[in-house]
Amino acid sequence: MNHDTMNHFSAGLSTLVIAYVVAVTGSLIGLACMARAGGERHRPAKVRWTAFGALAIGGIAIWLMHFIAMLGFEIPGTAVKYSAPLTALSAVVAVVVVGGGLSLVTLFRFTRMRLLLAGVLAGLGVAGMHYLGMSAIRFKGEIAYEPSLVVASCVIAVVAATAAFWFTLVVRTPAASVAAGLIMGVAVTGMHYTGMAAVRVIGDESLPAAAGTTVFDLVFPVFVISGLVVAVLLWMLFTTGDDAVGEPA
Repeated sequence: MNHDTMNHFSAGLSTLVIAYVVAVTGSLIGLACMARAGGERHRPAKVRWTAFGALAIGGIAIWLMHFIAMLGFEIPGTAVKYSAPLTALSAVVAVVVVGGGLSLVTLFRFTRMRLLLAGVLAGLGVAGMHYLGMSAIRFKGEIAYEPSLVVASCVIAVVAATAAFWFTLVVRTPAASVAAGLIMGVAVTGMHYTGMAAVRVIGDESLPAAAGTTVFDLVFPVFVISGLVVAVLLWMLFTTGDDAVGEPA
C-alpha cells in the first residue's frame, strides 16, 4: 500500500466556479420554493412547494454541484470510476433529508427551534450526500479521511444552511433572499472542498481495475435534466399566484 497524491482541480478552477454557480442557482430556486410554501394557506400547496424546494436544493444545489466539482478530481496514474447505484442513492438521500428539514418550517407552525432543526437536517443532508457520493468512488486503492476536517465540513454545512434559512424565513427581503442563496452556495461548496481536503488516498496496484461509470457520464445527462427542472420551477414561481402571503406556518 502506498499513499498517492490527488488533484482536485485537474480541469482548472473552472470546476470550482461552475460548481458554485450551480449551488447558488439551485439554492436560490429551492429557498424561493421554501418561502412560497411557507406563505401558502392550503396544505397540498405547501407540500408541493416543499417538494420542489427539496428537489432544487438536494438534487441541484447539492448533488449536481458535488459531481461537477468531482470533474476536477484526479488521482494521477489511476482511473477513477463511480458506482452508479451508490451515486443515485446519494441523490435520493440529499433530496429526502433536505425535504425533511424544509418540512419542519413549511408544513408546521414556524418557531426558531424548528428553524434550527431544519438547518441541522439540511446541513446533514449536504454532508450525507457528500460522503455517500465519495463512497461511490472506485479505483485501485481506498480512501481515508482526516477526522477533524470531516467534522469541520459538517459544521460548515449546518451553520451556513441554518443562516440561509434564517435569511429566507425571518428577514424576508429581496436582498436577504439573494444573500440566502449565496450563503447556501457557500454551505454546499465550502462543505465539499473542506471534505475533499480531508481525503487521503492509498493506492494498491494489486487490486483489479476499477469498474463503474466515469464522472462525466454521470454529470452530463443530469446537467441537461437539471436545466429543464430549473426552467420549469422558475416558470412556476413567476407565473403562479400566491395563495397567501403571511407568516410561515
